[in-house]
Amino acid sequence: MVPIDLLKEQLPVHQESLLLTADVKTGLVLVDVVNGFCTVGAGNLAPRQPDKQISEMVNEVVSLARVFCEKKWPVFGFLDSHHPDIPEHPYPPHCIAGTDESKLVPALQWMENEPNVTLKCKDCIDGFLGSIEKDGSNVLSIGSKAIISKLYMCAGFFHVANTMKDVAAHPQDLMHHIGLYLAKGRGAKVVSEVSFDA
Repeated sequence: MVPIDLLKEQLPVHQESLLLTADVKTGLVLVDVVNGFCTVGAGNLAPRQPDKQISEMVNEVVSLARVFCEKKWPVFGFLDSHHPDIPEHPYPPHCIAGTDESKLVPALQWMENEPNVTLKCKDCIDGFLGSIEKDGSNVLSIGSKAIISKLYMCAGFFHVANTMKDVAAHPQDLMHHIGLYLAKGRGAKVVSEVSFDA
């Protein structure tokens, strides 16, 4: 087994600071910050016990979303939301449409009434594919450099995967680092701090 420190040495992810200014149109994309993945005990893929990484992520997302809403900058949020009769193998039933699992975490529910926020239910792991409407249209535009997103691997899955049949368990810290490394390799800016001009 490869220790995480060796992995971080061999596959470094250098994090930067990001200054957002009003002269560059910027939006915030939130991906699946829902109860079914982030709230303790809220479902089959939710963490079973408090998780520091998830709590810190939710707090950071809340802080960013508040600033974006105060500035009236666009916020787009994906909500994992599945039809009860359509399984998403190999995962157990989760985030069933209309249940609390598929709703934003309590700390973000205020966003539902914000005029600059668009929330989109998706029924698959891929947000782009999950946003295709029946008429073939899609609310997402591809290639925009104006959207920022912070990538987190869903820690709830790592907790539950250890008890699920036919699903490989993944260590949370290891997969989080690999996810950030792959995102950076595809051109994402991985940041540890976001600040705003006055």
